[in-house]
Amino acid sequence: MVSFREVIGQEEVQQRLLQMVSEDRLPHAVMFCGQPGIGKLALAVAFASRLLGEDNPMVRNLQHPDLHFTYPTIKLPSMGSDHIPVSDDFAREWHELLMQGPYFSMDDWLSAIGAENQQAIITAGESDELVRKLSLKSSQGGYKVSVVWLPERMNNACANKLLKLIEEPPQQTVFLMVCEEPDKLLETIRSRVQRIDVKKIPTEVISQALVERRGIDPEQALRISRLAGGSWLRALRELQAGTENEQFLDLFIQLMRQAYKRDVRSMKAWSDTMAAFGREKQKRFLAYFLHMVRESFMYNFQQKDLCYMTQAEENFARNFARFINEANILPITDLVNLAIRDIGQNANAKIVFFDLALQMIVLLIQK
Repeated sequence: MVSFREVIGQEEVQQRLLQMVSEDRLPHAVMFCGQPGIGKLALAVAFASRLLGEDNPMVRNLQHPDLHFTYPTIKLPSMGSDHIPVSDDFAREWHELLMQGPYFSMDDWLSAIGAENQQAIITAGESDELVRKLSLKSSQGGYKVSVVWLPERMNNACANKLLKLIEEPPQQTVFLMVCEEPDKLLETIRSRVQRIDVKKIPTEVISQALVERRGIDPEQALRISRLAGGSWLRALRELQAGTENEQFLDLFIQLMRQAYKRDVRSMKAWSDTMAAFGREKQKRFLAYFLHMVRESFMYNFQQKDLCYMTQAEENFARNFARFINEANILPITDLVNLAIRDIGQNANAKIVFFDLALQMIVLLIQK
């Protein structure tokens, strides 16, 4: 079961949602917006549970007939050529992941369905399924709740069909959308939902939750919470042994040393390694790249309160930071953001990363 008690922080949003219900002014479509890992899905599922009745065993198990989940899917090799993938095709995997906790990423979801190297979308077939499901009467005589995770991944056909459904919603139907990139949604959809911007979780709230819920030493909890950047999901990842960030740090160090030495052959091999990752992991590495550039720049000011690095990252920054300065930090940032955009648009990853590597040769010597 996912209740408001499981949501880390976000008390302001919780109170706003409950007030909507108590004052009988609940809109038919709410969209939670914000960065990954801050609790948007947790809020949506907890609110859905509250609307459907938390004491109901089916609600506690997240298998209530009036609770519908929509999420990005892929086409499996086992599916027929005419089959359009829909959420129900992956209902078991979704339920298992959600029951483990409502804090997970797209990469976690892709891993759960065995699709690390594919782009998941919400198809037009999904909107047809929603129309069919929501046209039925509520089995319990109350609300019907549709939770849509990452609606920005809808293709155009799905988005246009969902727009019609939102414009003329079935009786007692509530749409709860969980969105990370609202600008990618149709303006007509954005204008018909009530947007709630979910803020980053305060550092002290994450730290307290780590101590109380995970039994972490207060000093370690504080360091992890500062690294988390307002994301409970990132805080959980920092706890995991062999965290992905350790791999990312190693890859970052490799590239910086290769760029400094102008070792083009090794940079080509590095680019091939990066290209072998799934797109979501590639984007996470590039986000980590930006993190290390920013923290290395701030390290030059010798203000510990401004730096958010692990001990391993700080050990590298001690000698590397001087290469990141006022002359190159903005060009490097622009370069990496361009790479993120290109990867998101399915550009050839080998070309994207090799170009990034080559340009770093020039950027690192700017003073």
